[in-house]
Amino acid sequence: MEMTADDYDTRDILRPLVFRLHENAPAIVREVLLERGWTEFDKKEQDDADWNLYWRNSPFRMTDHHSIKPWQRLNHYPEAVRITRKDYLARHLKRMKGAYGSALYEFSPVAFIMPNDYVKFIAEYSKERQSVGRRPSYWICKPVDLSRGRGILIFQDIKDLVYDCTVIVQKYISNPLLISGYKLDLRLYVCVTSFCPLTIYIYKEGLVRFATEKFDLGSLDNVYAHLTNTSINKHGASYKKYKEGIGRGCKWTFSKFRSYLRMFGVDDVLLWQKINNIVILTLLAVTPLPVASNCFELFGFDILIDDKFKPWLLEVNYNPALCLDCSIDDTVKRKLLHDIVELLNYKQIDTFRQNRVAGTKAGRRWVPWSTTGKSASREGPGLPTCRKVAKCTSASSVQPALQAARGSTRKVANLTKKTARAHPRKTLTSQLRERMNMPKIPSQAKAEAKNKQLPGAEHSPRRSAQLSHWLPTPDFSNYELITRPYFLSDKDQRPIARVGDLILIFPFNEAALQASRDGTDVKSIIKEINKLVSQQLPSKQQNR
Repeated sequence: MEMTADDYDTRDILRPLVFRLHENAPAIVREVLLERGWTEFDKKEQDDADWNLYWRNSPFRMTDHHSIKPWQRLNHYPEAVRITRKDYLARHLKRMKGAYGSALYEFSPVAFIMPNDYVKFIAEYSKERQSVGRRPSYWICKPVDLSRGRGILIFQDIKDLVYDCTVIVQKYISNPLLISGYKLDLRLYVCVTSFCPLTIYIYKEGLVRFATEKFDLGSLDNVYAHLTNTSINKHGASYKKYKEGIGRGCKWTFSKFRSYLRMFGVDDVLLWQKINNIVILTLLAVTPLPVASNCFELFGFDILIDDKFKPWLLEVNYNPALCLDCSIDDTVKRKLLHDIVELLNYKQIDTFRQNRVAGTKAGRRWVPWSTTGKSASREGPGLPTCRKVAKCTSASSVQPALQAARGSTRKVANLTKKTARAHPRKTLTSQLRERMNMPKIPSQAKAEAKNKQLPGAEHSPRRSAQLSHWLPTPDFSNYELITRPYFLSDKDQRPIARVGDLILIFPFNEAALQASRDGTDVKSIIKEINKLVSQQLPSKQQNR
């Protein structure tokens, strides 16, 4: 007999959430979760699935995403490297610029991936050198897969270009905004809770990072004047010294920076609208990513502002640094992590980390095909289902089966480990054995099964192949999956508009929401962004 949410009173049961950290995970992640009353996973004492959040620096295996449980979250999305490797990002932005015009995608300097684009670079370099009356161009060379300012070279003469790995060469922005003569850039924290439907949050606070020596195009080899990476500048002679207009160290908060801009009559609201547009357009360039549920990605967008207050995208960082080099780091990053945990939207039932709730099987909520219509009628209009958004959902998506428990969360099944172990998990070996022992399907039946589509799914061979990759094991083949993403509001089944200082920037209106539901209709979204940009232009003209 299965136990339901009504069988036990939770007033006597207060269980903490459990976090699991991979080696080299940032220390502040552990500190924040312990501050919130979580406990750390002990692999010697606990079952492999007895955790709520798994945080690691490296990507998860696809099997980890496939086997995710309703109460679990992973801190990486599959294939997020598509946007964080410099060469991949350059290719995606070049493709989008060709498809949708340079007017929107002019926020990234022209890039050449070397050695493949060497001939193209030579042609561009020679063309600029021969232009009469044109100010000399400067170039920056970066290894495609290194971070923290490692291996960066700034040059003007091609004879100084030397590299021994795949690099990206871009125009160096030689007219950056300076404060008291010091170059700066912005480290923007962006949290993506889903790529399908695309859901983007931007953190209101962030870091302004300064070079620790004054900007000087006459000394291109001075990393302390041209690079803003803290990992480099904290080793400079001027790092701990008081610098006029900047102070000690090399960081400000966004709040201080925006106050500074307003003192000089700069429209910081318009500037941030442009930055938000850059974030959305950049993430659109890599959609769709593989379908995955119960995960999120924290990106570090590096934005440089030139002396005309035009924002430029420098790069997108995977695993943005969460180390604490100064008190400003602690102020920004600790609150950021607290807000991310709030965004993960854990429910009381998630503390039980168990499958054995009425209506669930193997950690998922399954609805028989025959009851599809009834189930769909119960779901809110914003709730994705396999029937309505077959492009986005997958058999790895999970539903915590909280519908019955939501009105009565005080009563939840309290199963002991002894009871849980009476129902052993299926191992990969046992699943393979079951498949081998299944009766063979005649060839005609195979053909019929091959042509059969999920209800409402598009009849596309490519889509069918993608769906078959995500379909559940044979013993679940007679069920339909209904999943409710964790980042949707209980009230209206839409993405939560704000959690702490994490602010939803996409979808930004109803049309963008609809365009991101049934797969990602990039063309429709671009149309909405163009409307948004045109609405922002009048305020810009008024401030001239």
